[in-house]
Amino acid sequence: MKNDILFKAEDFIFSYRVAGLLIQNNKILLQKPKGDDYSLIGGHVSRFEVSKDTLKREFMEEIHAEIVVDSLFAVGETFWRWGKTPCHQIGLYYKVHLIGSDIPLEGSFWGSEGFDDRRMDMEYCWMPLDELRNGVKVYPPELIPHILSNKNEIVHFVSRQI
Repeated sequence: MKNDILFKAEDFIFSYRVAGLLIQNNKILLQKPKGDDYSLIGGHVSRFEVSKDTLKREFMEEIHAEIVVDSLFAVGETFWRWGKTPCHQIGLYYKVHLIGSDIPLEGSFWGSEGFDDRRMDMEYCWMPLDELRNGVKVYPPELIPHILSNKNEIVHFVSRQI
């Protein structure tokens, strides 16, 4: 979107993203674009938008679900390749819960995400937490041990993909 805190230069990208950790019935809700890894639902924070408001907006836009943002869970500094360009991403990860939704609470379903002024189909999947223990690839991978530990502390992690 035009107001996203996302800066693209010729040789570098900076991204400010927020995502929600939604666990229900011992399953986590993940998103997965075609041909990519799973990740938590979220998106880029817009200029002058509070990160919690971004998360509520993203859940509504992508899966038409109303959430409550409970607490900050993790802060991540991620270094990865966005196509061929190196990206430095700051991510805030919050615990959330549903308050109003008609989404399925089992299995998979489809939604869409807006990015670069286009819509992209996205699979959303309720993944049993045991699958995370068994090596399902979730981005960023450094988040997995913290999700599984279920501690009530804010963690900081660095993910170096490049």
